[in-house]
Amino acid sequence: MAPPFVSAADAVQLIRSHSRVFIQGAAATPTVLLQALAEQHERLEGVETVHLHLAGDAPHAHPSRAKAFRPNAFFVADNLRAAVAEGRADYLPVFLSEIPLLFRRGVLPLDAALLHVSPPDAHGYVSLGTSVDCAIAAAQTAKTLIAQVNPRMPRTLGDAAVHLSRFAALVQVDQPLPESAPG
Repeated sequence: MAPPFVSAADAVQLIRSHSRVFIQGAAATPTVLLQALAEQHERLEGVETVHLHLAGDAPHAHPSRAKAFRPNAFFVADNLRAAVAEGRADYLPVFLSEIPLLFRRGVLPLDAALLHVSPPDAHGYVSLGTSVDCAIAAAQTAKTLIAQVNPRMPRTLGDAAVHLSRFAALVQVDQPLPESAPG
């Protein structure tokens, strides 16, 4: 059974202080959920976020939100370089192929995952779309899954499907996927 669609603000209410939250990255960065989570910084403390490269802003890494969030990046992009340099965020050097093992073996157990997915198919499966990488391991191991469902997210095949019954909250969005500027 799929959860009902809720607002992004209501969905991220499921995130608690002192939890570890995976954030899907690149063109699948769940920007609506990430912004909603960052806006709730006053109610949170010590939330560790783990992710690869996040597209767009990293609102949770703003200095005013340092008490609430501690980004832990497997890849440091422009949007986190200052936070890492200033000691407000961490960089965990690891091979991409080893990140799923960190989740699956409980080295970095995940309390929640923020995902950006395609609409469900006839059987109730959404696709992780453009960024499966370590996101599938996060989706399979996190205790709580929250997703923004976007009709613009392409359905990808292979080990990229997650059933709606795994989600605690869904947020309907219709926006272009984040893009990298040529440079």
